[in-house]
Amino acid sequence: MKQASVFFKNILLVIIVSLASSSLKAQQYYNVLEYGATRDGSTKITEAIAKAIKAATAAGGGTVYFPAGEYLTGPIHFENNITIFLDAGAYVKFSNDFEDYLPFVRSRYEGVDVQSFSPLFYAYEKENIAIKGRGTIDGNGKKWWAFAEIDSRKSRDSRWQKMFFEQNKDILMPEQAGSIERGFLRPPFIQPMFCKNVLIEGITIINSPFWTVNPEFCENVTITGVTINNPPSPNTDGINPSSCKNVHISNCHISVGDDCITIKSGKDEAGRKMATPAENYTITNCTMLRGHGGVVIGSEMSGDVKRITISNCVFDGTDRGIRLKTMRGRGGVVEDIRVSNIVMRDIKDQAIVMNMHYGNTDPEPVSERTPQFKNIHFSNITAKEVNKAGALSGIEEMPIENISFTDVNIEAKDGFTIKTAKNIRFHNVQISTEMGSSIEAEEVKYLEIDGVTTLTPHANTPVIELKNVEDAFIHSAFPFSGTDVYLKVIGEKSKLITIQGNNFRHVKNPVVKGKEVQEKLTVKK
Repeated sequence: MKQASVFFKNILLVIIVSLASSSLKAQQYYNVLEYGATRDGSTKITEAIAKAIKAATAAGGGTVYFPAGEYLTGPIHFENNITIFLDAGAYVKFSNDFEDYLPFVRSRYEGVDVQSFSPLFYAYEKENIAIKGRGTIDGNGKKWWAFAEIDSRKSRDSRWQKMFFEQNKDILMPEQAGSIERGFLRPPFIQPMFCKNVLIEGITIINSPFWTVNPEFCENVTITGVTINNPPSPNTDGINPSSCKNVHISNCHISVGDDCITIKSGKDEAGRKMATPAENYTITNCTMLRGHGGVVIGSEMSGDVKRITISNCVFDGTDRGIRLKTMRGRGGVVEDIRVSNIVMRDIKDQAIVMNMHYGNTDPEPVSERTPQFKNIHFSNITAKEVNKAGALSGIEEMPIENISFTDVNIEAKDGFTIKTAKNIRFHNVQISTEMGSSIEAEEVKYLEIDGVTTLTPHANTPVIELKNVEDAFIHSAFPFSGTDVYLKVIGEKSKLITIQGNNFRHVKNPVVKGKEVQEKLTVKK
């Protein structure tokens, strides 16, 4: 009897565990087809998706599942603990009827907090949310692009513009208003705001109306294995995490109509008021093709950008490689940035650019409006088929500061130019140009050039030219045969130039100087 009792207890336990497992599985997955969705690609299923999310939320969370098929929908709004899963073969296309994206929701547009159209995927103050799978989401952006770039420039009288002006009377306008002034703001494709634990994985994204993946004020964001393909189109950046903390971007393939990956933290007074930096970002193992920039910081960086690493990436065909941009009026500091193990090809403008003159402005006293670039370091970079190797341009009241280039090899039409900076260092850098010098520095204090050379010396052209440079140390150079001039120093402010420990055996004239240079230049062994 005892054996029979034990047997029946075990059978009962198996049944209970099986039922519990079945119940758990049923709670985890919510197939949109079971909530009224169709996959004919022409019937809007916005309500069916909302019902599936509501059912999952009632059970404490779960996965809203899209099996293979074509779907048409309006915006999708997340709740806590919701995963959107697009199976292989699932194609979700978003409506291009602007009315579907009403009512307006709290959003952020180019660093300014606004009420505007709902993003296509939207979450506000949610936790544990994800978009995953091997499916495709299509933002159907063509109509958005046309209206924003053509119709809204002609008139401010559309229904949506009137709504925008009515609901945004008290926003902090940036100094350069742009689209906000016209009152028609295209929605980002994916915009979680003030969320925690956000995951976007594996999916393919196409035809975004505006910025594609745009977390704002979020914490612990992971974007991995994502493919983004936007055609030539206005402002369709790839991944724009703004004012977020602890962001991980990896293994992505990006080809877009604007910048591939950008790091931002708010624009002008609006950004300074929110005072939320972009901090602790890692970007690795990504490939960037078409785009204005590979990885870009700014120009909306008024809330600061801190502790960023960019590594193991390929830029092939972008307009620029690594780009930092800002201007007077932004304020904010960009600091503690590491860029390493980067390969570039076919870069149409600069491989590396740091520009504090993104807009035309006059000098002003240092204040909260004054931007800063400092503590930024580049290493192990290879680039060829480049228009210009690099350009660094600071502002006189706040020079770019503490920048280094180590183990860099660039083949470009034109070399590096550096203006208004201090504490700049080049270590083991080879810049081969089709014309001009490899490095030109102007208005720079504390410059170290260590082991810099070129494979393509040009007749009567110095490898390095210094103009009004103070306190420079040039050493450990071994120029190639055929070098006419290695170093040229000009400008009446140039002084404290030390030239020591170089091998100039192949150089016709190691050092030349302008008549206006007061100090004698001595080449020391």
